[in-house]
Formats: sequence, C-alpha cells, structure tokens
Amino acid sequence: MRIKWRLRMAAAQREVWTGTELRRLLADKAGLEMSAASVSALFTKEPTQIKMTTLIALCTALQCTPDDLFEIDTTPVEHPAAPPVRSVPTRQAVNARGRSLPPI
Repeated sequence: MRIKWRLRMAAAQREVWTGTELRRLLADKAGLEMSAASVSALFTKEPTQIKMTTLIALCTALQCTPDDLFEIDTTPVEHPAAPPVRSVPTRQAVNARGRSLPPI
C-alpha cells in the first residue's frame, strides 16, 4: 500500500498557495498554532506520520476530508520469489572430539 500526500493540491483548490497562508488559516479556522517550519514541512514534504489533531485541523481549515489530503494505492504489492530452502540433514556429523561439524 502506498500513500500519496496531496495537501498542496487540496490547498490550491481552495486558493491557498503558500505555507504562510496555510499557517494563518490553521490558526484562524482551526485554532492550531504551528511553527512556520512545521507548516512548511507539511506543505512541501510527504510526512511519514501525522497527528490526528493536525489532520483534523487541516480538514477544518481547508473544509475538506482526509480523502482530499491522501491518495491511497491499495494495489497488492508483489513480493519477490523466496530463495530456495537448503535441505538440512537429519543428523549432524560428529568429529572425534564429540563436536558437531558444519553442515555439508
């Protein structure tokens, strides 16, 4: 599953073009005060995680739903074929001192 962050698109559809405008909107409409750096990071980078309170504030400020902020690709991921399993002997060879030898 892959998630594409679409905050810039959602903001642009509501004529919010900069992080400064988004920061002001978050404070005015949702009561969320964020640093300029944090808003800039949300606006320009794809986050690996986001607090629910921030997500709710974004939806409130932009009058949208989480579906407007994320694009989720649910196409199954193909896994590479597993390497062949080496057969393990049922009994290990033992040397003259009684210690096991590495598998052959």
